[in-house]
Amino acid sequence: MNIIDLLKPRSGLRVLVSAGAGGIGAAIAEAFLQADARVYICDVNPNAIESAKSRLPGLYAGVADVSDRTQVETVIDDARQKLGGLDVLVNNAGIAGPTGAVEDIDPAQWEATIATNLNSQFYFLRKAVPVLKETSDCASIIAMSSVAGRLGYPFRSPYASTKWAIAGLVKSLAAELGPSNIRVNAILPGVVEGERMNRVISARADALGISFDAMRDEYLKKISLRRMVTVDDIAAMTLFLASPAGSNITGQAISVDGNVEYL
Repeated sequence: MNIIDLLKPRSGLRVLVSAGAGGIGAAIAEAFLQADARVYICDVNPNAIESAKSRLPGLYAGVADVSDRTQVETVIDDARQKLGGLDVLVNNAGIAGPTGAVEDIDPAQWEATIATNLNSQFYFLRKAVPVLKETSDCASIIAMSSVAGRLGYPFRSPYASTKWAIAGLVKSLAAELGPSNIRVNAILPGVVEGERMNRVISARADALGISFDAMRDEYLKKISLRRMVTVDDIAAMTLFLASPAGSNITGQAISVDGNVEYL
């Protein structure tokens, strides 16, 4: 096979992307559609789903709160029916969680962060892995962690805890599922340009009592390339991991971050 062909995901891949109606998830869904995949997304926001479907013809979608196991199971059943099976699971859903000193964090906000960022990954895996085993000969699971899954993140301990946990989950499952020819990797985005990052910067600036612009400059100083990454950078890595070129990559936590040096 031509080396260039190895970089292209196989046509007709059946892909499920959680939280796929906006941000990184939407960029990933669109990239797979451009690569001739069949794509199903879920999202908690019905309006965002309708917008995504109108923008991306051929997209399958369902509404779900990923912290609810029953809703996740319904989504996977629907995706299997609509797609005829599953080849790629992109466990993308996550929230920023609270910003603050650990003694000031509301336990309810801690629990909500764990439920959305970590429990949801387990809910999707528990239901989707049997489908991958049964219906795919090129199965790949891609979990969205964060640069906060390899570095400490002061004042963002709930978020960082979930992202470190995802890296551990991926490495464990790579060993567990390798004999079934299922690859499992995590992507660790860095500072991703966009509205969500602006909200994070604003919350952290408020917590530290400094301006938004000063806080943004502090983030950029921590990046070796002195720039943020884009959602398309993350989507490109996702496509690579699902392509034949990534067929021997598993158990990895891959940073796409311009080399964030510290948080």
